[in-house]
Amino acid sequence: MNQSEYSQRELAWMVLQGQMPPRLPFITRLEAWHRSHQRTQTLPPHMADWDLDRLHQEVGVGRLKFVNAYAFRLRGVEVRARFEGKEFYHEYEPVIENFPSFWDIVSTTQAGVTETDLITPQGSLHLRHGLLEEHVLSGLDPYLQKHLISQAEDYAIAEFILERMEFVPLFDVVQSWQEQIGGNGLVVPLLQRIPFQQLLLEYLGEVNLFKSLHYERQRVERLLHLLDEQLLDVLPRLSPLGAGDPAGTAYVEFPDNLHGMMTSPPLFRKYCLEAYQKYTEILHRQGKKVGSHTDGDMRTLLSLLPESGLDVCESFSQQPLTSCPFEEAWQAFQKGPLIWGAIPSTWLEEQTPQEEFEHNIESLLKIIDRPILLGVVDLFMRHNSIERVAWIARKLKEMPPSLSDGKAFTEATPLEERKGN
Repeated sequence: MNQSEYSQRELAWMVLQGQMPPRLPFITRLEAWHRSHQRTQTLPPHMADWDLDRLHQEVGVGRLKFVNAYAFRLRGVEVRARFEGKEFYHEYEPVIENFPSFWDIVSTTQAGVTETDLITPQGSLHLRHGLLEEHVLSGLDPYLQKHLISQAEDYAIAEFILERMEFVPLFDVVQSWQEQIGGNGLVVPLLQRIPFQQLLLEYLGEVNLFKSLHYERQRVERLLHLLDEQLLDVLPRLSPLGAGDPAGTAYVEFPDNLHGMMTSPPLFRKYCLEAYQKYTEILHRQGKKVGSHTDGDMRTLLSLLPESGLDVCESFSQQPLTSCPFEEAWQAFQKGPLIWGAIPSTWLEEQTPQEEFEHNIESLLKIIDRPILLGVVDLFMRHNSIERVAWIARKLKEMPPSLSDGKAFTEATPLEERKGN
């Protein structure tokens, strides 16, 4: 088969299997750019009637689409939500895809504040999300202003909710999205974050978590234990997901947003390393590849990630977005995990001269001598150049086929060998 005949999805699956493909896959997210230009009516005239799938096809880059693999029914919980003080949502025992962040019901199209109450027999928890007008025009999501747990009494309420939540599979939704996108991209079923990252980013927030680890360690570790038990119950239920479809849903991802300054090496060793090893072992037995969204500065974690059991570091961000040079990660990850990303969005800004942009891409490609999934990290924004994305896509198509023998390095280096690395 001619290298141009391979779809982005087929190329991606070769890489996920550890094989060097005939052409490097280039799969990324253009949603924020497309949404922003639609809202501001600034799409180039010839793109005015293009939907997101056509944009990806015409530009020549595969579409990355995240889809939740499951939801939870909140037994014994009443949920009320208000936008700018006016109630717009009220349901008892709702099914929520994004717990505890509640992105399901928070408006992404209107600037303002959304307040959400979770009412239980044990008491109530309160969330607050904010969205600025500039975020709406930029195609960005709301940000969390108040986390679920802010005082000692909230732990017992959170535990009440966690102990009663029921798993609701969304496998048909995942399959439907993959059928829509077809070969022009990859649908990635999302899991929940690992327990420590849930506490850090969703339940308590950074400052509150670090204080609580010092003053309320027992409560924090009790909550970590419950979240760990929940994931150990959920993950075996994912066995049917992607069965018989190796080029589609047999890759899953933790949306962890790892950052080495927040989840530092000592915290990673204590709260994340063993957790990743347990969870990836369960998923590997199902024949799945497993990634984590690692869009932060990974430099301090480079020596630890190969021990985690993760197959992929997705949205890997190198300099100048972080302190981590690509070469350091490339050297550290020789036996895995795979890198997905590596193209900083700053290279696609007008302030970066075209000659410098082209030199950066060409220098990156010269280093690559084993499987990788290329993508723009972390987000392709309104001020980024769609023409430069198309330039990268053309460049990859023009590259000669790899002389690699196709040896699968991922399958040749099991977790035990990685630990000894």
